[in-house]
Amino acid sequence: MSFLSLGLSEAISSTVAELGYSAPTAIQTKAIPVILSGRDLIAAAQTGTGKTASFVLPLLEKLSQQHSAANHKLRGKRVRVLILTPTRELAKQVESSISKYSESLKITSMAMYGGIDAAPQKQALIWGIDILVATPGRLLDMAHQRALHFDELEALVLDEADRMLDMGFIEDINKIIERLPNHRQNLLFSATISADVRALAKRTINNAVEISIANERTSQPKIDQWLVTVDKSNKSALLSYLITEHKWSQALIFIETKHGAAKLVSQLEKRGIAAESIHGGRTQAIREQILAEFSSGKITMLVSTGIAARGIDIGNLARVVNYDLPAQADEYIHRIGRTGRAGASGEAISLVSKDNFRELCAIESKLGHVITRKAFEAFPVKKLVPVSILNYVPKHKRK
Repeated sequence: MSFLSLGLSEAISSTVAELGYSAPTAIQTKAIPVILSGRDLIAAAQTGTGKTASFVLPLLEKLSQQHSAANHKLRGKRVRVLILTPTRELAKQVESSISKYSESLKITSMAMYGGIDAAPQKQALIWGIDILVATPGRLLDMAHQRALHFDELEALVLDEADRMLDMGFIEDINKIIERLPNHRQNLLFSATISADVRALAKRTINNAVEISIANERTSQPKIDQWLVTVDKSNKSALLSYLITEHKWSQALIFIETKHGAAKLVSQLEKRGIAAESIHGGRTQAIREQILAEFSSGKITMLVSTGIAARGIDIGNLARVVNYDLPAQADEYIHRIGRTGRAGASGEAISLVSKDNFRELCAIESKLGHVITRKAFEAFPVKKLVPVSILNYVPKHKRK
């Protein structure tokens, strides 16, 4: 299977090949023909599966065909494709991919998000933009200021719909959708198709094709998953031990709170381990600088809350560490998807204390197997973590 055989032009297929993509991934193989046909789409796809290219490439193909028409001209303050994302980092990441894929095409794109001066973004919209990648809040602000109009919109993409709902964007999304023309193509991508995502899709999408490759990703064998049971009071010491004894070159460390992130960085530094943290409490400029330095390897240990890490895309990230297990099993799947990408191998390590037992059961039930456990003599456990129950059901969900 080649990109050309999926219906993409020679120009786009050649660009993709030059970027090192030899063959389409599963989500690309399934999604690209559907999008090219003009059908609406609901897709369940994890990070690291090639999701962004699966909708960007066919949309570029459709736009490039329109550009070849002699009478085609985009009016000012108009957009043809709107891609909504939950975070600034993801908006920038998606727009960067669009720029790479459209290098040989006369297609314009931009990322629009809050936390920075709106004037340059407003100026860029004056001449019209083919593809706009935006966070919901800033997009609504611009719409209220009449800096852009949606009467020429042809396609709407809801990227990482589950995360946008988790972050409380449902009202903003509904307000945006009310402004859009009824006749448009709708594409929804989500790591999981929860009841809330399903409800959003019902309001937004008609007669959609549904595809899912979530199970293919969760069973990806190139991610070596293992855990260490540990008393809660010993977590930071154990993490320091693993970093030094195993000579880790780089790790993305997930933690639940921004206060915990700052505290962990301080604890690591006291043991001679340089680390940085990223969370919602840091300014956009600082977050961007830290992400750039982590991507380049200048920062080797990055402690991040789950939401702040949503836009992180490091191509060869060696490992992720769950210092805190997430409350939702799907979030664990998303986290480990940060490593082992594009066919590379990766490692996912979790530090699990007894009070994490419920989350561990839920995660292993989702995976369909228990995670390998390792123990270290220097860290004996006083509060033992039982072997997981794969069919565990929380009390509030029991009949």
